[in-house]
Amino acid sequence: MSEHDADRLAELEAQEALELLHFDQSDAWELGRLVTERALAEGLTVLIDIRRPNLVLFRAALPGTRPDQEVWAERKARVTLRLECSSALAGARFKAWGVNPTEIGWLDHSYAPGGGSFPIRVTGVGVVAAITGSGLTSDEDHDLVRWGVAELRARQVSARDSATHPVHPRSAEQD
Repeated sequence: MSEHDADRLAELEAQEALELLHFDQSDAWELGRLVTERALAEGLTVLIDIRRPNLVLFRAALPGTRPDQEVWAERKARVTLRLECSSALAGARFKAWGVNPTEIGWLDHSYAPGGGSFPIRVTGVGVVAAITGSGLTSDEDHDLVRWGVAELRARQVSARDSATHPVHPRSAEQD
């Protein structure tokens, strides 16, 4: 394995520690909205998909997306939901191990172990859903959806901290 591949594998492994405080349908909407708004602002042609097994929680097909991107999103999400890691990490692991998961019968052609799907992991619970981007390069899809999960976590932590330590009007006046 090259030094670059080893560094990328380590980077992807570290990203798996990203956990949300909670996740329900309202959080799926907020996460999807965050990623969609960023993609629109940047003029990206991408499909955003958030799902649990057998239930799509959010989907946005931005201008210029094609039907094939829906198929790729579903295939990448299957990897994340089955292996409980990002599809990019799954692909990097297979590459490091020198394994083609389709050839050995581990994954069939309905799976795509390439970048673009990221696990939605909740502290104390585990993987509850996957967010997937399809339409950019594998790394760009991965980075976009991972950013969304990190941004949602930051907002959840901020909201929790604000609720735990509210600013009192008298102390704010004294500052």
